[in-house]
Amino acid sequence: MRENGAMADGEAWRPLADRMAISDCLARLARGEDRRAADLIRTSFWPDATVDYGIFAGDFDAYLGWVVPGSDAITATQHMLGQSLMQIDGDVAKVETHVSAYHRIDAGGGARDMWLGGRYLDAMARRTGVWRIAKRTMVYDWFQDAGAAADWSQGLMGMPFSAPHFTGRVAGDFSAIFFAQAD
Repeated sequence: MRENGAMADGEAWRPLADRMAISDCLARLARGEDRRAADLIRTSFWPDATVDYGIFAGDFDAYLGWVVPGSDAITATQHMLGQSLMQIDGDVAKVETHVSAYHRIDAGGGARDMWLGGRYLDAMARRTGVWRIAKRTMVYDWFQDAGAAADWSQGLMGMPFSAPHFTGRVAGDFSAIFFAQAD
């Protein structure tokens, strides 16, 4: 700020830049969890971070060891992020983000489709100009077991897929090839 209270050049964009950097961090993490990509997950948490998902609580290293490679029973997963309420104060922020997550789970009795909804409560910190999560707590608002998983082997709504890469998966997802391709 200048002495007259006006923002100096570049300062006016800081709140928007912070919000975008925080949103990008959360999107990288959702993709990292869906693809079990440790490199993306590492870019979203500080090494000294802690997490508490209710079914797992621990430090970042333990969390990374839990989520990657993840359970073999979960063959597909997708985290969809909703609105985020952000309270940014300098180099720290409190962020609540709504999430809906789909999981296809096969624990031996046949695949089942399950959904859950809740909110991530993230204490975030900007260090050396980078926003990452310092502490995450998950709050669950609802859960739905949709029953036996739909059979995708024949395509979508009776129309066959032209290639096997059209269905998402935790490991070996086509999006990895998409991002690796040169334009």
